[in-house]
Amino acid sequence: MPATYIIGHQKPDTDAVVAALAYEYLAKNLDCLAHPNPTAVIVDPLNPETSYLFDKLKLQAPKLIGADEINADDQVILVDHNEENQRLEGLNPDQIVKIIDHHKANLNLNQPIFLNFKPWGSTSTIIFYMMKLHQVKPTQELATLMLAAILSDTVGFKSATTTDKDRELAQELAEIAQIEDVDGFTLEIFKAKSNVSDLTDYQLATNDYKIFDFGGQKVFINQVETVEQAEILAKRKAGLLQALNQVKQEMGVDMAFLALSDILNVNTKLLLPSELEIQVAERAFGGQAINNVLDIGPKLSRKKEIAPALEKALS
Repeated sequence: MPATYIIGHQKPDTDAVVAALAYEYLAKNLDCLAHPNPTAVIVDPLNPETSYLFDKLKLQAPKLIGADEINADDQVILVDHNEENQRLEGLNPDQIVKIIDHHKANLNLNQPIFLNFKPWGSTSTIIFYMMKLHQVKPTQELATLMLAAILSDTVGFKSATTTDKDRELAQELAEIAQIEDVDGFTLEIFKAKSNVSDLTDYQLATNDYKIFDFGGQKVFINQVETVEQAEILAKRKAGLLQALNQVKQEMGVDMAFLALSDILNVNTKLLLPSELEIQVAERAFGGQAINNVLDIGPKLSRKKEIAPALEKALS
């Protein structure tokens, strides 16, 4: 029987994983969507934050698959991404039938498909909105995951991507999840997100990355959201810079940036592996890099504050 695979981006964050699960739940409870055998999957292992949430709720993670496991008669729905560089490697774009996303569109497909893009803080916000439109209520466990995804993607509503719709629907999810202390739950998520001690420098440098095409140049931007920014810089900066240079060689990107974001103090510092990244970052954000690090101030959103500034500096 043909399947409909619901897939988040490479190196999935919590929103990419949860949005896929949430849309699977909606599709199974809404016959009019007509998606045969909807199945949420992941294309890379869970990160520490998402693993913590699934362990906490005693839930099984979606199946990890490769493009070779998708048959010719299967359909694909993308969530939380749309750019080719962020999709499952080897995916046939002609099998994509729908995209649900909150990022800027950068598409070139061979046929028209269903698109649902909204400028909100997370894809999980969009899917819960869809659930409400069709009077589909998530389970307590799914509501907990969806709330966590919104809080994670909006950095506890501190990110510039946060909208009133995110706050409104997060509160409704908190009621379904029976979570009274949302601030406490947010801090719990932040602590799980910051637990990177088991990751090598290369794993940390590639833990949550996206590759963008800025005027024909491939730009790698990894973001590490943490409550231990100073400690990571003091102990791991040299290894992370080396890992970024390794990324450039292995992935064939023109530039590689690591945004180290302090999610409690609302500050981001960019790690810059070569003179090229230093020049571009200084042009994008002002200031002067010191020992391959540029403090770009209270910017937490890769989507809205970091990537657009780098793209403009390269245009």
